[in-house]
Amino acid sequence: MSTATIATVEQAGRVQLRLAGDWTLATMPRPIASLELRLRALASGNPHWDLQSIVRMDSAGAILLWRAWGRQWPAALDISPRHRLLIERVERLRSESEPLRSRDALAGLVAAGRLVLAAVAQLAAIVALIGQLLLDVLYLCRHPGDVPWREFSANLYKSGAQALPVTALIGFLIGVVLSYLSALQLSTFGADVFIVNLLGISIVRELGPMLVAVLVAGRSGSAMTAQIGVMRVTEEIDALATMGVSRSLRLVLPKVVALSVAMPLLVVWCSAAGIVGGMVSANLQMDLSYGFFIDTLPKVVPVSNLWIGMSKGVAFGFLIALIACHFGLRVKPNTESLSSQTTTSVVTSITVAILVDAVAAILTRHIGMPL
Repeated sequence: MSTATIATVEQAGRVQLRLAGDWTLATMPRPIASLELRLRALASGNPHWDLQSIVRMDSAGAILLWRAWGRQWPAALDISPRHRLLIERVERLRSESEPLRSRDALAGLVAAGRLVLAAVAQLAAIVALIGQLLLDVLYLCRHPGDVPWREFSANLYKSGAQALPVTALIGFLIGVVLSYLSALQLSTFGADVFIVNLLGISIVRELGPMLVAVLVAGRSGSAMTAQIGVMRVTEEIDALATMGVSRSLRLVLPKVVALSVAMPLLVVWCSAAGIVGGMVSANLQMDLSYGFFIDTLPKVVPVSNLWIGMSKGVAFGFLIALIACHFGLRVKPNTESLSSQTTTSVVTSITVAILVDAVAAILTRHIGMPL
């Protein structure tokens, strides 16, 4: 291999540039940026380019020359046919990208359309997964002996029992913070006793379900997506299909059912811890007795609020598990896809939970509110 060279020749009062050697990435002089600057400076004089002596040229050399020429063919050029074809290929790549750049005004609309199409495709896949789960339930009704009790109990323990400490801690701390901040405002108006109303309604009806949904989405939802995703990477799901084992029956259905059962129980647990935290804070800051708090709570917080919170827990559990399994099944056999799909699963689950909570708050605004 010979090094790429540039020779300047004066011929008939005109400058002629003779390029020789191998114009490849391995043989071009370093740094290539300096070589490009030199070629651009020489091209500014509109010389005659003689490329007949070039022995070999790769795409790096063709791109370098094309950029030095200002992305247009020089007026005077001697070049071999095979090298011309290579540079023409570089030119076509550039020309194919031009229409996209010329439509900058529609770039936002195109991006929005792609997002909408991607969202529709995701929604269609989730609906198909729900349909498959319904078929699995019908199959289990006809064949009770095939119910995956072991998978269900394992997921119930991981998603429910193991989440009790963290949900209790978060609920207790949120109750303390909410009681402390509310007491500062209520004491200003002499309405200390109404802290029971505020804590009861806000925690049982809204904060409890939402806190549990966020915690479970980040804890159990990500674990479900990662578990199924790793099985996709290691081709375990393909092995199950080869053995005739349904992936939805053994992997998806137990997770969805277990989280749907565990979530309302976690909501009650977290709400109870939040009320206890608020009660302790109210006693320390406002000298509100525990007996008064416990006696007043069921009077100012109708039991329908508890049912609303538990209903939200069931809906959140079903949606979080369904979304987690959906994105886990979409993992491609590489680690980059595993990490991105896990992140997308958590973000989507939390977003959907907030949207569902907002819709439920509007639909149930006249239920369970004391007169």
